[in-house]
Amino acid sequence: MVEDPLQRAPGPEMRPSAWPKATAWMVIVFLFLAASIYVFRSLRNWPGDIIEKTGNTVEKASQALKEIAAAFSQGTVTTSFISYATSLDANHYLQFATLKQREAFTRTDEASTGFGYIPLPDVVIEARAPVEYTYYIDFNARWDLILRDNIIYVLAPAIQFNEPAVNASEISYEIKKGSVFRNTAQAKENLKKSIMSMVHRRARENVSLVRETGRKEVADFVEKWLVKSFADGHKYPVKVFFADETLPPDFRIVPSPTD
Repeated sequence: MVEDPLQRAPGPEMRPSAWPKATAWMVIVFLFLAASIYVFRSLRNWPGDIIEKTGNTVEKASQALKEIAAAFSQGTVTTSFISYATSLDANHYLQFATLKQREAFTRTDEASTGFGYIPLPDVVIEARAPVEYTYYIDFNARWDLILRDNIIYVLAPAIQFNEPAVNASEISYEIKKGSVFRNTAQAKENLKKSIMSMVHRRARENVSLVRETGRKEVADFVEKWLVKSFADGHKYPVKVFFADETLPPDFRIVPSPTD
């Protein structure tokens, strides 16, 4: 009987080696032990690291909280603010509002004499025109910044306005009340001459309409400067007063040497 070579038991020279598997298990065990040691050491040092980092953060925060207070005590805040503000615009103005209105101006010309005791009738002329009013705060005027109870009070100059711009090409005139005995052309000419004085008066009256807009714009401007200049600047709210407003009774402003 012929023996099938395929059914022969494998000899030593034909068995696969066990060394690769053993080596792989040794590497796995070594990596596991190394990772365990690293995690243990990290957990052991973690409380100390956290305390050290927390201490550094608290120290930096405490130092930052002293920056604005120190600047106010040294009297450098207002000077720094004015230097910053005037460097932004060659005009040194904070222009914050523009009103465009169609105004109506009325003039009544009364007759100085009549026929004997009979007075002549008045002449009433009305002019209508679009007018533009621009309002601003002057950075070169006096400013005061006061830190009190962690609030920065800004005492800003009074609101001012540019020369009102009257669109002369769109002025229309209407005779509201005329008379054959009166010279309406002269009355119209008198109205033309008085329009600029009327628009100046209207510009002053309109300050009350833009006051709160100006207050908000000034507060926003100062807040941005605080954030830019101080690490803790964002923590201080800003409250604005204008020079023509009544201040709280406990506010006492010391005149500067240049006043």
